[in-house]
Amino acid sequence: MALKPEPTAPFHSVQYALRVLETVSRHGGGVSDVQIAREAGLPVAHLSSLLLMLRREGYVEQVSDGAYVIGDSLVLLGSGATRREALEAKLQETLTELRDSVGAAVYISRYIDGEVKITQFADSPRTPKVHEWVDFRSAAHASAVGKCLLTQLDLNGRRDHLSRHKIARLTSRTITNEKVLFSKLDSQPPTVPVLDLQEYAVGTVCAAVPLTAGSAVGCLALSLPIEHAHRLRSAADTLNRRAAPVVLSLAI
Repeated sequence: MALKPEPTAPFHSVQYALRVLETVSRHGGGVSDVQIAREAGLPVAHLSSLLLMLRREGYVEQVSDGAYVIGDSLVLLGSGATRREALEAKLQETLTELRDSVGAAVYISRYIDGEVKITQFADSPRTPKVHEWVDFRSAAHASAVGKCLLTQLDLNGRRDHLSRHKIARLTSRTITNEKVLFSKLDSQPPTVPVLDLQEYAVGTVCAAVPLTAGSAVGCLALSLPIEHAHRLRSAADTLNRRAAPVVLSLAI
């Protein structure tokens, strides 16, 4: 079930989105798309999709004369003591929309203090989250989330993790050889979702894409019951395309 790489993964555009937000923030009375393009150094054609995403996420608004101003989401995220709560609420809203878009439970995972942690997720009765029958912290070698995080670590970081969480066979598909695992991680294209085809749990397939926000190691993932495995390819592609708003929220 190989997935073809997307040559321009959406989260690579987050740096450009931040330039747009900086430009809009400098113009309290509003700024046209032409001026944004000029000041941010972006072609207008490329800018259109960014502005559409930023409007959808509430980071900018378009006023009656067509100019762009900062939106409520950006104002809320800059509100001092409540910033953490606002960020979590914004991320949860984005995850919920993504869950409905891909038709699967979705997760944000971070590598914090040497451990795999699911920091937020969105599920529903129709899109149940994966049953954590083995602690995710001990299953990085098998889960899509864990493998995606391990791809972002250097060799010493991977070895350190596996020295504390020994490789164990969780299903008949689990890779239990460290050399084979590291080879697969090294050959993983950065723009292709990392897959778990019943390596963590029988009856579940998963996909994960990296969240490259600064130096933080994180990923965005989804899970599907095996009877929906035929949807994994399209769901993973959608996850990849829709990663930008999540990365943007983490980067602001």
